[in-house]
Amino acid sequence: MIQTLDLRGTRPTRAELAALVPRARIDVTAATQTAATLIAEVRERGAEALLDQAERLDRVRPGVLRVDPASITAAVEELDPVIRAALDEAIRRVRAASEAQVPLARVTELGTGAQVVQRWQPVGRVGFYVPGGKAVYPSSVVMNVVPAQVAGVRSVVLASPPQAAYDGGVHPVILAAAGILGVEEVYAMGGAGAIGALAYGVPELGLDPVDLITGPGNVYVAAAKRLVRGDVGIDAEAGPTEIVVIADAGADAHLVAADLVSQAEHDELAAAVLVTYDAGLADAVGAELEQLAAATRHSDRVREAMSGPQSAIVLVDDEAAAAAFSNAYGPEHLELHTADPGATLDLIDNAGAIFLGPDAPVSLGDYLAGSNHVLPTGGQARFSAGLGAATFLRSQQVIRYDRDALSEVRGGIRALSDAEDLPAHGDAVDARIGR
Repeated sequence: MIQTLDLRGTRPTRAELAALVPRARIDVTAATQTAATLIAEVRERGAEALLDQAERLDRVRPGVLRVDPASITAAVEELDPVIRAALDEAIRRVRAASEAQVPLARVTELGTGAQVVQRWQPVGRVGFYVPGGKAVYPSSVVMNVVPAQVAGVRSVVLASPPQAAYDGGVHPVILAAAGILGVEEVYAMGGAGAIGALAYGVPELGLDPVDLITGPGNVYVAAAKRLVRGDVGIDAEAGPTEIVVIADAGADAHLVAADLVSQAEHDELAAAVLVTYDAGLADAVGAELEQLAAATRHSDRVREAMSGPQSAIVLVDDEAAAAAFSNAYGPEHLELHTADPGATLDLIDNAGAIFLGPDAPVSLGDYLAGSNHVLPTGGQARFSAGLGAATFLRSQQVIRYDRDALSEVRGGIRALSDAEDLPAHGDAVDARIGR
């Protein structure tokens, strides 16, 4: 069911490893034209275009696009108490972890009367996209909204696809999660059109443009985020979920397989990768995968994900080679099932989130670890971080100099401005000193 890549006895270069890592065959560029058309329709025809797109793509025409606040309140009141308790605990934990991410303002004294102040200002208005395809994601509401609130964002709006099962409304559990968090502006709209609506606004709905869009989605959502980037900020072009497990001979094959299956059930393009330097464990995990995939509810989806080019059992020579492979991959989720996970961690540079030991599965991070589950995919962990309070903050430098402090650097400014053939820069300083 799952392919095996045997890299034992080889020492691939970094470039060769990058070419070897298994990836889903996804071309965001191929979806760009469709996404551009959907965005253009929304900019030209507003709400009517969103309704037409919902009817065509979501197979339902919403009665209303902007959700009545009374419906949000009702969703909270009707929410299963067990789910409510779980959401409340997730919110508490994510809020606590997010608060630790907020940088403190700092003042750097460069001399008497010479200060540079680092301050952090929240983005003014944020749009959250919560998908509604193969699964329902109230946890994504928590992961997006809470760090924005911690950062101090004052205006938020949420968009989620209309559901045919709920007469074109947003899924009630999504609404309930929004309501618990105090989000009052919610729209039943999905896909690239929703991204366009968030970026450019829809005046007839009272939807003002946002400054930043966050949240995962399908390839058309990713393409749309790429297209609006520059007019608004985006968090990332999120792709299908990924899990890499580094495991040694002492790992529990059943637990490793269970974690691979847990991520494969998300999507047929989900990536599930085991990297090990023990052939016996590789065989045991392969056998466990066959049994677990056959028994799980989304068996067909899991089997397709496991059989795809993006999933593999990778055999390497040792722990260092396993870490090198993982670093080349830059996984969204990385689990370390080794004798000393802390020591293995020292070898890891690139990962969205790292789970240490047998009792920290990715599922923990998806819901109640307190960490954020909106993470870089497609190798983007090599250069970007997951969603957090810092996503919604902008660093600003405030410069405070008095006349004497400016006089101290006057000669250097003149030298550099003349060297760059920009003498008016130096003149602007001279004008102050000569007064």
